[in-house]
Amino acid sequence: MKSFSLRTLPLLLVACVALSPGHAWAWGSQGHRLVARVAEPLLDPQAKAEVQRLLAAEPGATLDSVAPWADQLRAQDPGLGKRSANWHYINMGEEGCVYDQPKQCADGNCVVEALKAQSTLLADRSNSDAARLQALKFVVHLMGDIHQPMHAGYGHDRGGNTYQLQFDGRGTNLHSLWDSGMFYAQRLDDEQFLQQLLALPAPQGVSRPQLQRDAPRWAVESCHIAMRPGVYPDTRKPGQQYADTWRPVAEAQVRLAGERLAQLLNSLLDHP
Repeated sequence: MKSFSLRTLPLLLVACVALSPGHAWAWGSQGHRLVARVAEPLLDPQAKAEVQRLLAAEPGATLDSVAPWADQLRAQDPGLGKRSANWHYINMGEEGCVYDQPKQCADGNCVVEALKAQSTLLADRSNSDAARLQALKFVVHLMGDIHQPMHAGYGHDRGGNTYQLQFDGRGTNLHSLWDSGMFYAQRLDDEQFLQQLLALPAPQGVSRPQLQRDAPRWAVESCHIAMRPGVYPDTRKPGQQYADTWRPVAEAQVRLAGERLAQLLNSLLDHP
């Protein structure tokens, strides 16, 4: 289960490259950017000012432009990319979507514990701005990953990466289908896709999180989506009906990730 990478929607069918043995990429670059774009207008003034102050260290950087950063580390910073490879996902399907930290997340190397750790680093203003900016990038990215159902599913098929399919006349796999394939035919740019997400019913009960409780819960929610009947199609050639059924679920997860990201950043950055 890993992370996605989309730049523009016509490029959504990006090949999945394993981030570590058994997994691949998550929400594509576009999906990660959209999580950030949903979040940004919901930031409180203090949190928004601190985000902008940290991002100013990289001229031209915005919350959405840095959102895909963690998926680009293998090329930009191979050492950090290797150390953080397992942070993008967690395998929970074999355990019935029950979070077992010692078994599933040894040494904190999964999306649940990495999100907690990077949030703590970001919130601590005694850390350097450079360290906190890096943590901000991870937090934005990992909030997207933890809401991608294939990132919390089975380990035996690498989050659907080895579950081979044909969709829309192309060879693909289940992970890639959720990552990008179901969105491809829409050919929407970021602004068009954002408006489509904002037209969805607003998520209920989104409030400032308590990460020790909520990060595992978010992963459990994603895992339960991955386990729903029909997510693994009966045929290896699922048609448009599959996309019509499951694309709204994937889109709702992107919207939910953005709203929860805003509340997380508000809780971490509101008070000096």
